[in-house]
Amino acid sequence: MRKNLDKILRPENIAVVGASDNKDSVGYSVMHNMLNAGFTGKIYPINVKHREVQGKKAYSSVGDVGEKIDLAVICTPAPTVPGIVEDCGEAGVGGLVIISAGFKEAGEEGKKMYNQIKETSKKYKMRVIGPNCLGFINPHLGINASFAARNALKGNIAFISQSGALLTSILDWSVEQSVGFSYFMSIGSMLDVGFADLIDYFGTDPHTACILIYMESIEDARQFMSASRSFARNKPIIVLKAGKSEEGGQATKSHTGSLAGNDAVFDAAFNRAGIIRVDTIAQLFNAAQSLAMQPRPRGNRLAIVTNAGGPGVLATDYLMDNGGDLAQLSEKTMEILDSFLAPSWSHGNPVDVLGDAGPDAYKRAVDACLRDEKVDGVLVILTPQSMTDSSAIARGIVEVNQVAGFMKKPVLAAWMGEKDVWEGREILEAGKVPNYRYPESAVDVFVRMYKYARNLKLLYETVPGIPRDFDRNSEEAEAIIGAALEDGRSTLTENEAKDLMACYDIPVSKNKVTKSADEAVAFAKEIGYPVVMKIVSPDIGHKTEVGGVKLDLKKEEEVREAFQQIMDSVEKERPDAKIEGILVEQMIDKPFELLIGANKDPIFGPAIVFGRGGVAVEVYKDTQMGLPPLNMALARHIIEQTQIYPLLKGYRNLPGVNMEELEFTLVKFAYLVMDFPEIKEIDINPFVADEEGGIVLDAHIVLDKRVAERRVKPYRHLSICPFPGRYIRKATLNEGTEVTLRPIRPEDEPMLEEMLDYISTSSLYYRFFGFVPKVTHEWMSRFTHIDYDREIAIIAVIEQEGEEEMIGVVRIIEDAWGESAEYAILIADKWQGKGLGNLLTDYILDIARERNIQKVVASVLPTNAGMIHMFEERDFKFDKSSMEIYEVELPLEEEEQPAE
Repeated sequence: MRKNLDKILRPENIAVVGASDNKDSVGYSVMHNMLNAGFTGKIYPINVKHREVQGKKAYSSVGDVGEKIDLAVICTPAPTVPGIVEDCGEAGVGGLVIISAGFKEAGEEGKKMYNQIKETSKKYKMRVIGPNCLGFINPHLGINASFAARNALKGNIAFISQSGALLTSILDWSVEQSVGFSYFMSIGSMLDVGFADLIDYFGTDPHTACILIYMESIEDARQFMSASRSFARNKPIIVLKAGKSEEGGQATKSHTGSLAGNDAVFDAAFNRAGIIRVDTIAQLFNAAQSLAMQPRPRGNRLAIVTNAGGPGVLATDYLMDNGGDLAQLSEKTMEILDSFLAPSWSHGNPVDVLGDAGPDAYKRAVDACLRDEKVDGVLVILTPQSMTDSSAIARGIVEVNQVAGFMKKPVLAAWMGEKDVWEGREILEAGKVPNYRYPESAVDVFVRMYKYARNLKLLYETVPGIPRDFDRNSEEAEAIIGAALEDGRSTLTENEAKDLMACYDIPVSKNKVTKSADEAVAFAKEIGYPVVMKIVSPDIGHKTEVGGVKLDLKKEEEVREAFQQIMDSVEKERPDAKIEGILVEQMIDKPFELLIGANKDPIFGPAIVFGRGGVAVEVYKDTQMGLPPLNMALARHIIEQTQIYPLLKGYRNLPGVNMEELEFTLVKFAYLVMDFPEIKEIDINPFVADEEGGIVLDAHIVLDKRVAERRVKPYRHLSICPFPGRYIRKATLNEGTEVTLRPIRPEDEPMLEEMLDYISTSSLYYRFFGFVPKVTHEWMSRFTHIDYDREIAIIAVIEQEGEEEMIGVVRIIEDAWGESAEYAILIADKWQGKGLGNLLTDYILDIARERNIQKVVASVLPTNAGMIHMFEERDFKFDKSSMEIYEVELPLEEEEQPAE
């Protein structure tokens, strides 16, 4: 499928269907752009009415050309497009760009044509961009297959947009600002090719350093997340997301639902994928420019060098308000600055070098700040004054920037003004120093670069293991949910919800549904006073609003009185509600009231919400979101982002919560929402906690009947593939040792590091083809933090004195389209020759067949006799054309899938 995208994005010949001499037509603009963009391949105009278009011989159809066409760009009216697509398929066209509009957005007839085109393109295996799009530009190959008024400059930014109109205005702006592109893409209605396909393609494109996206919607969130997570570490992905879904924004019956709007879920998804989100077009390109030119800052401490006090103060204010920090310059740096700056310089950060500062003062001041260990980046501000040589100063900054690259510290510039600083801006641009008209814009970029780097570090940090194993009783949980659905209910009662929590080892208070005041009194005596009493009804969500809750009841008379008061109040407020009784439970007093919830987003599936709880949860709105699955580190990140976090970890003499237990509770809660796609909403409020632990005091669960009525493949409702537990199995080696084979987890990093300590240099040489890697966390995280949709790594583990030990690992890494997977294996030296390599290889090949991978490929050194023998035994085909590395592949037959 990548080859088919090559046919579109890197074609050798192009047919323009609907090419015209009519200057007012789209067909004219596309043909004109193609002829004048510098494309060296063949261009064929297709027009049924003319023998010649814009000076080139025209053909009545693509089939008449007499040559196989790589790309057909279709510009004809919508009703003609389905037939043209069929013609293209019959003629063997590689791919299509459909610029024509009037399909899915134009009523039922348009939808029919849309679906017809989709079926035809699938039949002939043609990839399609569009319809209803502007087209695309590949400046490096001189392709302008669009009707844009201008051509794009060459550069290293790939830009993908759902809006063609926005694209044209950005294109005009980019030419004026000298911003260049590797690709400039309008994707329109995304009949076939979408964001995920293009992220995958540009992620491996040598001309692309950064991917920019203007997004209005996502068709397949799971594919998008998988593609983004695969490349965001190496190539920044920056998204400008517009619009909010009506479904996500609607208030629901739960606190969680009212807080978890669709746009907040997009934020959580982008954070989880390592994507940078921006709010304006200016921020989109500012961030792209800096990330393409400068290293990512290691921290948020910025030094500001300026020749005017006011802009320095404004930059400082913006920095402090947006998550940055003003660097505290060291004594050594201060002494260096004192040695050459005028006595009246600011003697602090911002470093005000004064209005008469020349190139040497600027250059030396920036250099001094960069060399300070307490500085993570430098912003240089220049205001044009009568004695200021902005061009000479720019040249000095460019020289310093070359040194800054070795320190991995970004240098940003704000050359304020227009005509007087224009040449200086050009010099900075050519010298790879991002420059902006306003200091705030530069600071905004620095902070976003820092947050991007920090987020990646947090996402791939070493993950602590969970405190202990927990046994989730999914069968009992399924019975609770099934009983409610069979009863025709979409809401669980509070006691059912708490029983469901208990199935997943989430602590709940002792409770019982009572039918009379006598029964309530008896249970209150059994568990001990004080107690709480609540109405139990599937029709009532917020019990306090109908007088359905009584707290801190300390004796029998109070329980009897409360029972009657609750019943009277509920009958008055909700006479239609079905009453199942009154819940009596322990009165728990803990200092922190928290909210733990989940809401099923229509695009990304279940999203987990955590934050400050209690009756004023919507007032405080102190919540953060995350996508399942969670591990302990990801759970901690959600907690740390809340405003209440400083109190939760302990403040002054006040104890905090048991943080490990709280993180573990979120991990267990994530398993619950992963295991049951029938759950639409969960609202635990409050979850009260202290230094000893936490407990559920109230829980509200809404079910999705539509999911229950149809079969859903396990975990397909999630936008991130969870740990594939189905691949865990036991095996025995030739000499009798029992091993566990299972997929690798992020938590396995310490065990992997320990295994690598005992592997010989020669084994590493065979695995990494001559390169013996330096074992660092960053390096190992690439092998342990994997996307199970694209990669499976099976480790072999034995138990030694109660501890797990990793003795081997095999993996397959699929390409983006599942056509092939790359195989690799590493066995600890003392476990070689015991059959483990054969065992792991056969198992990973079985997994590849189950995943319908078409072929497995590998590379092997000619001196690695053991691996060559194993490949030969399994009928791998060898390519020995290179004497340095043999390439091997094994075609796989698709495994027959069980009937649904």
